[in-house]
Amino acid sequence: MSASVETISVPSPADFHVHLRQGELAEIVTKHVRQGGFSLAYPNLKPPITNTEQALLYRAQLQAIDPAVEYLMTLYLSPELTPDEIRKAAHAGIVGVKSYPRGVTTNSEGGIESYEAYYPVFAAMEDVGMVLNLHGEVPSSAASNTCVLNAEPAFLPHLRKLHAQFPKLRIVLEHATTRAAVECVKSLGDTVACTITAHHLALTVDDWAGQAWHFCKPVAKYPDDRAALQEVVREGHPRFFLGSDSAPHPAETKATATPTQPCAAGVYTSPILLPLVAHLLESFGALDKLGGFVSTNGRAFYGRPVTEGDKQIVLRRASGKVVGIEGYGTGPTHVVPFWAGKEIGWEIVDEGEEIW
Repeated sequence: MSASVETISVPSPADFHVHLRQGELAEIVTKHVRQGGFSLAYPNLKPPITNTEQALLYRAQLQAIDPAVEYLMTLYLSPELTPDEIRKAAHAGIVGVKSYPRGVTTNSEGGIESYEAYYPVFAAMEDVGMVLNLHGEVPSSAASNTCVLNAEPAFLPHLRKLHAQFPKLRIVLEHATTRAAVECVKSLGDTVACTITAHHLALTVDDWAGQAWHFCKPVAKYPDDRAALQEVVREGHPRFFLGSDSAPHPAETKATATPTQPCAAGVYTSPILLPLVAHLLESFGALDKLGGFVSTNGRAFYGRPVTEGDKQIVLRRASGKVVGIEGYGTGPTHVVPFWAGKEIGWEIVDEGEEIW
């Protein structure tokens, strides 16, 4: 797809990993899913969603804010989760279960320490067709020389073991950041997929070292790791697709660290997501893979293929358009998006607007 292309039509874009928070902040950021062109929500909350009733209640709360979005819900892998609850959740339309190693990301203090104890849960998930979503890092440990820079490669043996034990279980390694993760997923079977964020297609370690607005977990890694993410997108590999991990934090906690409290980990991309992904993919010669990356690949893996009647989102080339630094909301709900202050080369055409 050349620079002469002025408009792109994308069929029913889907974001398979987005954080929408709770309360007043949810009132602000949930509306940004559709503003950015996307329609899927995954929970990472305090307290965690561990049963079907909690998931359905949260979905109802999100629908009350913006009923035009389809929210796909998950449960949190925890000791309270049982095979019976898995079957109940699947019957209610819950699509997956999320796993976080303890303490490696926002609101993951109740995360897992060992997977073997959950094998009966995974067997039930395999039976009913639910997806296991893995935050693919191990906790930092001086004893094992593990830190944020190598926590993802250290997790990959767990992924291989789970896939070998449950070959029919659909597994998504979320927000990959390393060449090792890309190569691992590519080497496994068709039931293992991988999400990639927009910001990890742009950032390396130099971008977040000293810059709180670019700090997220997993952290962006080395230039060669970023190149591997870009390469697999440019390849159009069908088991790699967008999961934004868009994670809003109030500006007062995102931009500020203290001697006893680090800045918040998370990058917020929802309000500009589809134009941003188009902008980034074009920068490394993958604009022709946009539809697969943001829609058809993920939808196929989750068993929700694009249909003839699905809405098309139209992008057009923009000139001189800058993402605003003012952000959205005020006080404890004031959030500022990624790419603020920078030019972005695409914009969404509003419904009913004539395209010249």
